[in-house]
Amino acid sequence: MLMSCRPYTSLTVVAALSLATGCLQAAPTAPPSAPDGSIQASLAPSHDAGDMAEIAKKLNDPTASLISLPFQNNFDFGAGPDGDGFQYKLNIQPVIPIELNDDWKIIWRTILPFITQKDIIGTTDQTGLGDLNTTIWLAPQKKHEGQPTIGFGPVIQFPTATDDLLGTEKWALGPSFIFVHQSHGWTVGILANHLWSVAGEDDRQDLSVTFLQPFLSYTTPKHTTVGFNLESGYDWENEQWTVPINVFITQLVKIGKVPVSFQLGGRYYAEAPDEGPEWGLRFSATVVLPE
Repeated sequence: MLMSCRPYTSLTVVAALSLATGCLQAAPTAPPSAPDGSIQASLAPSHDAGDMAEIAKKLNDPTASLISLPFQNNFDFGAGPDGDGFQYKLNIQPVIPIELNDDWKIIWRTILPFITQKDIIGTTDQTGLGDLNTTIWLAPQKKHEGQPTIGFGPVIQFPTATDDLLGTEKWALGPSFIFVHQSHGWTVGILANHLWSVAGEDDRQDLSVTFLQPFLSYTTPKHTTVGFNLESGYDWENEQWTVPINVFITQLVKIGKVPVSFQLGGRYYAEAPDEGPEWGLRFSATVVLPE
């Protein structure tokens, strides 16, 4: 049973690493993150139109100086041995920028998934936490208009899964890189990382996974964002790609004095393991905290 779940489980971990996000968004998303169009809300006391425009811009940039707490809801269908499996995954993705000095900052991004799935592995059901991932990017403190931003640093995976069928039971780490460019409402970039297992249960398969998330979005003067990303991962141990194509729309509004951004998206799996999902939906909500 463990062998049959490994390709899908390991690539679920890879999928959980997205900007923004995305948000990265999150940051992202969670996404993300911002690239994955995560929903966002600000706790600042009041915001004028200029503030709202700046928030909308920052929500699409995983390297922005914005403290956020995204809640990314993912629904995947068509997985499992009979093609009728279902998985719900809530990614909790806090993103915290930490100022080092006038020139540099750290973007600390964590993803903790809560998963419930049915008929994914045989006919059994599982519910619990998945493996936690943390990315720490070193990025420039100041942004220059019209110039891209680059961040780099480590990504670490912790075997926090409460059910051995929901995680890899491996400690893993590797490098991470992000590139973001914004101009005239457009945001384009790519998030990339690689994880190698370094410790864990000997009877579980080693982990060697590359994650690539190119993203593109456009934000209108009315704070509506439309975009897409590819949260693709390649499992080197099983020689298998997983390539979900995500499209989304996000609307930033003000409820009372609180800016709230609502996002709804869908995805199609252009490539997946034999027992992987075929299509899915995403709904995200993110609280943006005052700095």
